[in-house]
Amino acid sequence: MDCSFLKDGLQAIRNSIPDNVTANLVRTFLAIKPDGVQRHLIGEIIRRFEKKGFKLVGMKLMQASEDLLKEHYIALRDCPFYSHLVEYMRSGPIVAMVWQGLDVVKTAYAMIGETNPADSRPGTIQGDFCIEVSKNVIHGSDSIESARREISLWFHTDKLTCWADSTEHWIYE
Repeated sequence: MDCSFLKDGLQAIRNSIPDNVTANLVRTFLAIKPDGVQRHLIGEIIRRFEKKGFKLVGMKLMQASEDLLKEHYIALRDCPFYSHLVEYMRSGPIVAMVWQGLDVVKTAYAMIGETNPADSRPGTIQGDFCIEVSKNVIHGSDSIESARREISLWFHTDKLTCWADSTEHWIYE
């Protein structure tokens, strides 16, 4: 998508935000897993990230292919639970999302909580909505490098939306 029509608006917003903040505005990949979709947690999960101040720049509800999931979880291919994980992720629709914001990878990962819900604090997504490791409602990129790789797997760059968020000057110093 050509976002040149937003250039002046985006530049005005960026000019009002210090350079040290805009340098840290990054993107992360989040996916609400089939159990999160089936349990009607989509709105609640999105609400948490919006209320935090992050900007949603890409989202789609989809049934992921086996090939996409195998590529997404390639680092886990030698783990004993790998085939079960791919099968579980194929069991229903997934909401794939790209979020943007200041240190969004680190902050989103903290908001999600530990992979094992028993180790997650109340107030995190895992701590509030999950009981078992194998059904933990959401995936989040664990590093900037992972985020870039995962975003490129799930989204074409031209499908990510460029838009001026008028609240940024209320969120960032």
